[in-house]
This record gives sequence, structure tokens and C-alpha cells, in this order.
Amino acid sequence: MKNKVIGIIPARYGSTRFPGKPLIKIGSKSMIHWTYQSSSNCKSLDDIIVATDDDRIFQEVQSFGGKAMMTRTDHISGTDRLIEVVQSLDKEVDFTNQIIVNIQGDEPGIESELIDGLVQLKLKERSWAMTTAAVPMSYEEAKDPNRVKVIFTHDYRAIYFSRSIIPYALKQQNRYYRHLGIYCYEMDFLLNYDKLPSSYLEKSESLEQLRALEAGHSIGIFLADKASLSIDHPEDVAVVEEDFKSRGWI
Repeated sequence: MKNKVIGIIPARYGSTRFPGKPLIKIGSKSMIHWTYQSSSNCKSLDDIIVATDDDRIFQEVQSFGGKAMMTRTDHISGTDRLIEVVQSLDKEVDFTNQIIVNIQGDEPGIESELIDGLVQLKLKERSWAMTTAAVPMSYEEAKDPNRVKVIFTHDYRAIYFSRSIIPYALKQQNRYYRHLGIYCYEMDFLLNYDKLPSSYLEKSESLEQLRALEAGHSIGIFLADKASLSIDHPEDVAVVEEDFKSRGWI
């Protein structure tokens, strides 16, 4: 049976740092519109769904012809929102042995090559529970605790993720890799993700992927050459607009 790859974009309205972020305008389009459009350029995705807890976002997605599903408002993480959507889909379609991609809604210019590389790595290594991505970064970037670092084996399996500098800061010698918040899961693994044991590492670093790592699951790393800018704060919008202007998008 052909693998079906579903891209899901969690998008909530009530962000603490930037309320209403999915609906902010970049040029003439909303951020969620840009993210959906950029994701649609990836040939590996058979379908894309926005998972949202707000009717305004739901209506916006429908206005540009996208597909959206309403979810509960009490989810702690985007992964929990994904699980609700997948459970709903699983009642309608046989998704046995299928692949789910968690695409961050705040990366409006996400590269299709990044999503494709992540998916292809997962399809190649079906025994790995999930795959994610990383990109090289400078020592100066690595010092920022908001930039999550990852180290991995020679065959690109994650060893650890941290907000601290890893490896130790011999900046003349070391290479640093920034983790990108996009994930590709085996369907069965995702549906049981919330049943994994409570993770001390996850709580210590506030990084939910460490729950899977501490439970002994393999996480593959797709190493990208570059990654588009994300929007975390209102001041990031102008930076992304300038980037889009330089690309001739707006």
C-alpha cells in the first residue's frame, strides 16, 4: 500500500508572546496562508490540514481554499493538537502504516526541500519513531538559550537536545546545530505519544522531544543547509517582510 503523508499545521490564536499570530499580515496574505502555501509546494505531502482552536483561523484557512479542523482549546502542546486531529481522521480513513508531519505555523517561508528531506529520511528509516531537522549555526547563535541545540551520531540519530551549548564551547573547533521545530512521525507512534512515561529531561529543558528520547526511541536528524525565518515576536514580522521582498514574493 502506498504511504500517505499528511502534513498538519497546528495554529492557535492565544499565543502568550504574540496573540493572534497566525492572522497577522505579511504583504497581502496572513501568516497561516503563507505557511500553508509554502507547505503545499512540497511534493512529498499528500494532504495538508490546519489544526486550530479558533474559528477566526478556521475561517481564514477556508477563505483561501485550505483544509482546517477545529480542535479543543485546552491542549498543552502542538503535538497534543496533532493527536486529536489524527484520532479524528483515523475514524474515517485507514491510515495504518502512514506518516504524519508536524509543520510549525509560524514559519511562513518554510522550504519545501526541508519538508521533503524530513519525510524521505523517515520513509528510509521506518524503524525510527520520528525524524526532525537541524541547520548549522554560529557560536554566537548557540549561546542563546532560545536556540535549541542538537547533537547526533554519524548516522544522524539524535543523541541529545539542549538549550545549553552542546558540545562544550570550544568555539574554534566545534560545529553547532540548531534544532528546527518540525517533526515527522510514524502514525502508531504519534497516537501513543501522550502515553510515554513522564520525562525528567523534558521538564528540565522544556523540550517535549526529549520524552521520546528518554523513553529509548530513535529520532532521526535531517541536516538542512538553511532554514527560513520564524515569527516569534511582533518585531519579527518586519524582518520576514524584508526577506520576502528580497525574494520577490511581496
